[in-house]
Amino acid sequence: MIGSDWKELVPLCLERAGAAPLTANIWVSDIKEDGDFTQALLPHVPRISHLSLRGYPFIRKLEAVLPNFFASPMLNLTSLELDQDGESANLFPSKEAPTPQLFQNVSKLKSLHLSGIPLYPVLHNIESLVELKLAGYRFPFQEFIGFLESNPNLEILDLDISFPSTPALTAPERCVSFPRLRRLSLDCEFPINTRVLLSCLSLPRGVKIEVRHPDWDTHDLASFLPCPSTHIQDLLAPITTIKHSPSPGWLHLSGNNGSFSFYSQKTLKRLYEEFTLFATTAVREFHLPLGNQARLSWALERLPALETLIITGGRLGPEFLSALAGEPVLCPSLNTIAFLDCEVTGEAVCGLEGILAKREHSTAARLHRVAIVNRTVDLPNQRLVSQLQKFVPRVDIAVGDELPDSL
Repeated sequence: MIGSDWKELVPLCLERAGAAPLTANIWVSDIKEDGDFTQALLPHVPRISHLSLRGYPFIRKLEAVLPNFFASPMLNLTSLELDQDGESANLFPSKEAPTPQLFQNVSKLKSLHLSGIPLYPVLHNIESLVELKLAGYRFPFQEFIGFLESNPNLEILDLDISFPSTPALTAPERCVSFPRLRRLSLDCEFPINTRVLLSCLSLPRGVKIEVRHPDWDTHDLASFLPCPSTHIQDLLAPITTIKHSPSPGWLHLSGNNGSFSFYSQKTLKRLYEEFTLFATTAVREFHLPLGNQARLSWALERLPALETLIITGGRLGPEFLSALAGEPVLCPSLNTIAFLDCEVTGEAVCGLEGILAKREHSTAARLHRVAIVNRTVDLPNQRLVSQLQKFVPRVDIAVGDELPDSL
């Protein structure tokens, strides 16, 4: 990182680099407008492969602080990161303004990170991007889709943006295919932005999708999914793991064909119900925070193939798992129950013992393992563990904040 102490660091770094490609991380606000810095770096500009510029109030400031720097050809530039500092929306540069010189060296870019920067026309000539991260700007929707269309080899797409307007929610006029995409992260201002954008993308199996909801207003998950939502549902099938937390709200669904994560700043107590938007008949592992019995019973009824149930946080009551002892038998393939950072009292252990005894005389498979992991030493004593071992071959008790990998 190059800052105010550059006169000592730059010559030393360049000497050590020899003829190797250079990575330049420059904190612009620490560079004086005297041209000395540029003169020191100019002979080495053609070797820069990664350029990161941070800490400047607006993009024209760069050319004043770094005169002639961007006029030099950066023939090896493959990664460019621009992060404006404290730019307000009404000061965002217009794409109609003259194109800054620094964008004359972007034809071979593999990675592009822009914050508060418009898609200048010259950027539409890029066709080689593997990674794209955009934040803090309002892009015309169709223009933005055209830009994505020019870079079909994207592997990472990370967007924290918005659109002034979006097309009507009908069949998309154009669908952009990303056969190599590995991760898609969307943090759009409004649910409709995310929904319409997802409707225009064709994604491969194995992709990891993250949707973040920055607003404090409550929106259900369906309002973020594409229309129709079957594309995402079919893409992830079969889902084998579901994880959920109510505060802050997040829902994570995953399987061998990828994953889908939804995050919200709002406390969403009913978020757990939204996993029914997806097929859950193949789910093998379910993570659920402690809550009321009705919530657990409702969820377990929809997970017929469940093998591992993981309960997290809070004080475990003796009746919380009573749904597992009912008829008809829920989750007949269940063989492991784990408690992470739960207060498992003697009363709760006795309740669990009764539930296991009832399941032993039902058509359900016998439980093979109970694991209790807590950050504190407030764990069941040996007498209570021995009681559980009458019904479960393996009982693991441990102090920590992570469950065993073998679960």
